[in-house]
Amino acid sequence: MSEETTPEAGTDRAARKVREGTVVSNKMDKTAVIAVVSRAPHPRYNKMVLRTTKLHAHDENNDVNIGDKVRVMETRPMSKTKRWRITDVLERAK
Repeated sequence: MSEETTPEAGTDRAARKVREGTVVSNKMDKTAVIAVVSRAPHPRYNKMVLRTTKLHAHDENNDVNIGDKVRVMETRPMSKTKRWRITDVLERAK
């Protein structure tokens, strides 16, 4: 889980969101589904609970496999559900 943002070099745009997650599906062409797990306190009980969000990310070369840990960055809308792109493969699945 990563809540940091990175500034784009030489542009006046706002910083883009960056997340880290695990690939859960790569069945689509040039698209991977990434599960991002974040921790948030329960509103009433204040216990930390895990929240999982699935992101559709652009994978130009179809080079990620299920179980890989990847870093994704927010980008322009590429389709109805795809708003992220894979920037780095942090760890390959065993």
